[in-house]
Amino acid sequence: MPAHALKRPTLLALCACVLVAQSMVAAVNLLIPQLSSSGLHPSHTEILWTVDAYVIVFAGLLIPAGALGDRYGRKGALLTGLALFAAGAATSALAQDPALLIAGRGLSGAGAALITPATMSILVQLAGPERRAQAMASWTLAMGLGGLAGNLGGGLAGQFLSWRALFAAMVPLAAVLAVAVAVTTPRTARSAPARPDPVGTLLLTAGLVAVLFGIIEGPDHGWTSVRILTAFGTGVLLVAAFTGHALRSRAPLFDPRVFRSGGLRATTLGLATGFFGLFALFFVNSQYLQEVKGFEPAVTGVAIVPLIVGMALVPKFAARWSARPRPVVGTGLALIGLGLLAASTADAHTPYALYACWLLVISAGTGLAMPALTLGVVLSLPTHQAGLGSGLGTSARETGAALGVAVAGTALAGHADFAHGMGPALRVVGVTVLVATAVVVTGYRDSGRTARAASPAPVTVEEPVA
Repeated sequence: MPAHALKRPTLLALCACVLVAQSMVAAVNLLIPQLSSSGLHPSHTEILWTVDAYVIVFAGLLIPAGALGDRYGRKGALLTGLALFAAGAATSALAQDPALLIAGRGLSGAGAALITPATMSILVQLAGPERRAQAMASWTLAMGLGGLAGNLGGGLAGQFLSWRALFAAMVPLAAVLAVAVAVTTPRTARSAPARPDPVGTLLLTAGLVAVLFGIIEGPDHGWTSVRILTAFGTGVLLVAAFTGHALRSRAPLFDPRVFRSGGLRATTLGLATGFFGLFALFFVNSQYLQEVKGFEPAVTGVAIVPLIVGMALVPKFAARWSARPRPVVGTGLALIGLGLLAASTADAHTPYALYACWLLVISAGTGLAMPALTLGVVLSLPTHQAGLGSGLGTSARETGAALGVAVAGTALAGHADFAHGMGPALRVVGVTVLVATAVVVTGYRDSGRTARAASPAPVTVEEPVA
């Protein structure tokens, strides 16, 4: 047994970190009405940036943050991320104008970008091949619980407290998590000598941020507007420049040739597909329950709890089938798509109990597919690149989430009101999920190839553990 085998306190501390980081993606959505009427007097654009700044910075930095954690130290990256997350939350809580609020959100997003890949990478290093599937199932559950915690926290703060209270609560929480990590989590070996790649980091980060800006702002500015086309064009050029730089560099941030792996391409698309469907549902769900069903914000946060049931229960069984990802992933993603199609039939007269049943279908699909997809990304790369794998996977999740919200928002904008647009929007998303599922399943040419990758690749250069 390794000297630093994964222990329960370490698992709980790491999962708590990723839960908190993920929770702040959704929490602010339920605070929009309160923010709009607050003393900051934010404009519509400033409200959108308050929501989007966290997601854009979070997703844009995930791949560089994961690679840098592998290279310079995962525990250090995690503790730095918690410090940045707390600093950003404090800045937002004390903000006296919208610009400072948005800056705080972006700073917290940078912290979350360090937290998320570091937690998975440490788990992969400590768990070993025999416990890796169970560890990934726990990590995936923490991601799902983060969505629930965000909805609950945002709903409760929106109804009973203030938006400042939500941000202020993150500061001591991050401090407690930092202490827990410092006490329970050992340092792991670094993957390579600490040779920085500032050019590659800048090119990739700027490129991803530009693409995400285009995705998130597309529904508001128009997909063919000069601003959005410029953002996409700039993003593509910067990512292409990064690719050329990385192929020539002796020590790139990461080697883009990793995408030659069909398994890696399939799993990243699968993660994006699952979160595309989930976050389109999150976007529509809160509006449906509040505007159509007349639920209060706190009740709306609780009403999404059925989505967690499958995420909590199904992964325990799905981990047993980790060696057969193709049917597991295909079935799980198909359930998400079918559940969205069923939810598209909801209207003001639909009993909540029936609506909750459709949420359970989506939840079961998520619990089935996501652990296998998360493990697939990890196993498609050498074990010493687990941080990079986590960054790639989580970046795919967040990009899919942004696309889901953008597509649902665009579909809704084409109708007179939300009640008439919800069904068509969810049908577009559901059909897209099913089509993407077919592509993902086709990408799994040989499930045995992924299973064989489970044996860790040798680490060519390993530094002493600090």
